[in-house]
Amino acid sequence: MLSVFKNALTKVANSDESLIGRKIENDPVVESLVSDLVDEVTAHNSSLDTVRKAQLHLVESAKKKIDHIGVLRGRPLYHNYIGTGAGRGVFVELEDGSVKLDLINGIGIHIMGHSNPRVMKAAVRGALSDVVMQGNIQPNVDYVRLTEKLVQIAGRKSRLKHAWFSTCGTMANENALKMARQKNSPAKYVFAMKNAFAGRSTMMAEVTDNPAYKQGLPEYNEVLRIPNYDKKDPQSSEKALQTMKDLYAKHQGQVACFVFEPMLGEGGFVPTPREFYLPMLEFCKQNKIAVWADEVQTFARTGEFFAFETMGLGQYIDIVTIAKTVQLGATLYTEEYNPKPGLIAGTFSGGSSSMTAGLEILEMLEEGYLGSNGRIVQIHNRFIDGLNALNEGACKGLVKDAGGMGLMIAFTPFEGKKEQAEALVKKLFNNGLIAFTCGKDPVRIRFLVPAVIEDLEIDLALQIVEKTMLEGI
Repeated sequence: MLSVFKNALTKVANSDESLIGRKIENDPVVESLVSDLVDEVTAHNSSLDTVRKAQLHLVESAKKKIDHIGVLRGRPLYHNYIGTGAGRGVFVELEDGSVKLDLINGIGIHIMGHSNPRVMKAAVRGALSDVVMQGNIQPNVDYVRLTEKLVQIAGRKSRLKHAWFSTCGTMANENALKMARQKNSPAKYVFAMKNAFAGRSTMMAEVTDNPAYKQGLPEYNEVLRIPNYDKKDPQSSEKALQTMKDLYAKHQGQVACFVFEPMLGEGGFVPTPREFYLPMLEFCKQNKIAVWADEVQTFARTGEFFAFETMGLGQYIDIVTIAKTVQLGATLYTEEYNPKPGLIAGTFSGGSSSMTAGLEILEMLEEGYLGSNGRIVQIHNRFIDGLNALNEGACKGLVKDAGGMGLMIAFTPFEGKKEQAEALVKKLFNNGLIAFTCGKDPVRIRFLVPAVIEDLEIDLALQIVEKTMLEGI
């Protein structure tokens, strides 16, 4: 069916040369102007090639901006970070004149780093569209192309057949839950993993297992918690399955879906073997409970487009949610979970530049980044080997349990206490490396590494980690 649709699009493309939109798209003058614009900006950014300290004459003015935005927001920035709009790959320039090695990338948005020429060019192309924001009721051709690409890659190793856009991962998750509940009505309960994170809306805060993120919010008691994989406990899979069975027996016929992150994001970047999930997925299938993979953070980072591909779980997936990498949110689903008209909508589906840039990023990732020998796996191995070497050598016992999947990398510093990890993140930032925390008991240092990082830049990151760890907290 997809190939028929693709052929139809090709025929349309070959017969629509009279359209003004196609003339703009194919105009060599426009193409030259866009290329010249991006080339000029790229030339300016080319000097951003390493970490640099703040410039003394800019420190005070930058501090005023940082303090001001803190007042406007009602709370301070986590990092003293206000970008100038200039960057190159892993490096980003801040208002105080410093240049940081950015390994958190807006919590995973900028998988191709800062000011990637191809991404910039695609974004500028999107900005030439007649509208800034596109909607699900009035899409442009960019919407069609991105939807087609997502459905095509999702359907390679699953039954996923449809996609619906939203502006962020939280809304993609909201749509997923509504689909599952509508299909399995009147079931309302949700199986979710301990330490899960699902977003910041009222319902997604309920699915999220972190009391600090929902202070003062009411409890709706619609989420049933499943214990996580524990590599120290050979019975953890059996315990998780038994918990699911016990909860299902208590709420039989009332469980709408099982939502899981193939690897917990906010929950700690701890890899989970395929075998842990299999019995639970089989149980859900037997009892017609929707299987929903939350890939808002894992999408495009694990060595394949989807972590369910990396883990060989595609046959079980009914719904998957993504965001970040693709520059907007999307819910993908099988024919069985195709919702009735009116259930999902939304004025905004995403910006025109987001759609053109998102499509370009997906196509770039197919150019040697994916697969068992792809660049993402190479980055992961070099980074993990380097962290392990630190833990065994210069920082003996201080850089523990390095791991993750693909571009999602984390380690446990010192004893894994929250205050230690938070202090370390601040010191790393001061030394030129941007990171973030994740997990609890232990709290870990996490990196969402851009796919464009070079080996020498990985080595630089490891040098900064070593320097910072040895300085202590």
